Amino acid sequence: MSELASTDLHGRRILVAEDEYMIAQEIVDALSDVGATILGPVSRLKDAIRLLTMENRIDGALLDVNLSNEAIWPVVDALQARAVPLVLATGYDTSAIPAAYAGLPRCEKPATGQDLARTLAKVITDVTRG
Repeated sequence: MSELASTDLHGRRILVAEDEYMIAQEIVDALSDVGATILGPVSRLKDAIRLLTMENRIDGALLDVNLSNEAIWPVVDALQARAVPLVLATGYDTSAIPAAYAGLPRCEKPATGQDLARTLAKVITDVTRG
């Protein structure tokens, strides 16, 4: 893991929404290795929404675009309303992403947990530096 990810994710509360167990575990391991606190992982949209309502502080999010055949967009909207930096993880072609979300940071699957953590660290750094 890069020094950037280690520094910028340490102590951060990161929401993880991923419906494939092995990928979710790889993300959790990568984030834990740099000292992040993991919120989740959740594998269903309703669980992600419930977590959003329960958590006052979310510092970032790694989101699979499709959770058990449900689109993640309501969660993305809620996170954006709270100005939470996020990264989408998807195996879908860019054309499958609705226009409203096309400009969001994204990692193409297959991506490692470390790739996702590095991308999120960069997004958080860019946001905090303004």
